[in-house]
Amino acid sequence: MADDLKKMYRTIMDDHFPPKMEISFVDHDQRQTLFYEKVTWTIDNVQKGLRYGENPGQEAALYRMVNGNLVLGETETIQPGQYLASDIELLQSGKHPGKTNLTDTDNALNILRYFTDRPTAVIVKHNNPCGVAQAQSLEEAYIKANLADRVAAFGGCIALNRSIDKAAAEAICNQYAEVVVAPDFEPGVMEIFSRKKNLRVIRIGNVNRLQEFVGKRCVEFKSLIDGGLIAQWSFVPQARTREDLTPARCEVKGKIYQTERMPTDREYDDLLFGWLVEAGVTSNSVLYVKDLTTVGIGTGEQDRVGVAEIARDKAYRKLADRYCFEAFQTPYNELDDPQRKAEIDARVTAEKGGLIGASMVSDAFFPFRDGVDVGIREGITAVVQPGGSNNDYQSIEACNAANVAMVYTGQRSFKH
Repeated sequence: MADDLKKMYRTIMDDHFPPKMEISFVDHDQRQTLFYEKVTWTIDNVQKGLRYGENPGQEAALYRMVNGNLVLGETETIQPGQYLASDIELLQSGKHPGKTNLTDTDNALNILRYFTDRPTAVIVKHNNPCGVAQAQSLEEAYIKANLADRVAAFGGCIALNRSIDKAAAEAICNQYAEVVVAPDFEPGVMEIFSRKKNLRVIRIGNVNRLQEFVGKRCVEFKSLIDGGLIAQWSFVPQARTREDLTPARCEVKGKIYQTERMPTDREYDDLLFGWLVEAGVTSNSVLYVKDLTTVGIGTGEQDRVGVAEIARDKAYRKLADRYCFEAFQTPYNELDDPQRKAEIDARVTAEKGGLIGASMVSDAFFPFRDGVDVGIREGITAVVQPGGSNNDYQSIEACNAANVAMVYTGQRSFKH
């Protein structure tokens, strides 16, 4: 059975999706139609689209929008022809890409579009980021993003917002990755990547124009089990500058509760960085960020205190693995020396998983103070959240007692 499954993963699956597709929105005699064409690649003399869908055995097809425009109310869809993940240029590929390779690429770009001012690396696995970092060089940004969660980054999609140089390429080749995406590649880089035969190397020139996609919307479709569809405009974070964040404040029974301390410049940078990374994280989520690097990411949890704890626990585990790997080139879970392991544990505990001085980012309000209390106990110094809970005063009081700054975005950011 296991051998059969391995064979399925290696198999290129035929699909029966047609070469063209149209989606029309009809209002009385007004019709707005979006026109799409199927995307294929020729690899080893085999012309094929997606290798398979979410899982082996699921037929799938990628379509790019080639014409049409949709305007509903005051909202307009992204114009055709501005291709990103729907029209990738495969420079190297040991095999055809699968659905997850493309959706990981897309979500990495979804996050990356908000970061153009400095070298940035986004590593995505199964449509959620496992590490995001900014730095002075592309190599440093990648190393920081990878070490933020080296375990989850294994086999992920790496997206970078600068042309990849040899130093960054060598760093990337030290780990296993499925996909690397960049606007371009400097001379000699493809020779380095050729050592990884199954690494899909993707050039998307429009990465250099990602800033133009900020604030733009597309139509998202969710299929129901009975064949029905839910259509919605994609999420766009409105808070993108320091001026968009407001001091936490609420009124309860005539009493005003408000934050007693505003964020420092460093905290503002981390809060905005984390909030924009949140745009690509599955809800219900909480992130911890420090020095423009994700420290712990909790995704898709049912309750807010639970996801705050998951992100905290991941921060501890990932920091232990990082210290172990840096010192002994061995994953923490494979370290057999109990004394060395105890030393790493003691260091991580003393540093509280790297959360001392970190910022806490939540994509929805905290219904009770227990969520922010998780971060406060670990030494966070700032919080950003949408606000709007009837119990916001609890979180404000908890932060004030710990000298933690809190700001609101005024916008919830649930994504699926």
